[in-house]
Amino acid sequence: MKLRNILWVAIVLIIPANVWAYGEAGSSGPGTGACKQLNFSDFTPGNNSEVAPQSEFSFVASSMAYPNSIKVTIKGQSIPLTVTPKGEGFKVTGNLPNTLKGAYAKINIDARGFNQCEVSDGWLVKVTE
Repeated sequence: MKLRNILWVAIVLIIPANVWAYGEAGSSGPGTGACKQLNFSDFTPGNNSEVAPQSEFSFVASSMAYPNSIKVTIKGQSIPLTVTPKGEGFKVTGNLPNTLKGAYAKINIDARGFNQCEVSDGWLVKVTE
């Protein structure tokens, strides 16, 4: 009888631990809670667009971002940016490097929010020759 009780206790303790180990089923995306409020939108030029070398690009960062924490890299190269307040966020503009010609380039965005969340995003453009 004692062995049977021990087995029941073991089963009761093991099953919930395995179920909870998988986390929340609905959690997806760049962050949860307050981190979801830090996002980027209005990417110009659009994803997979063809652009000329040294073309200007822009996007909008939500107001949850520290403006001085917004960084853009393209093929490992840090890009100088202009960040200006715009409505409920910040308009960020920059130019593609002149070394990019006849290649695809991913515009990588990294930023930190007021709640110390770090969010990354980006989009792809095709640079003509």
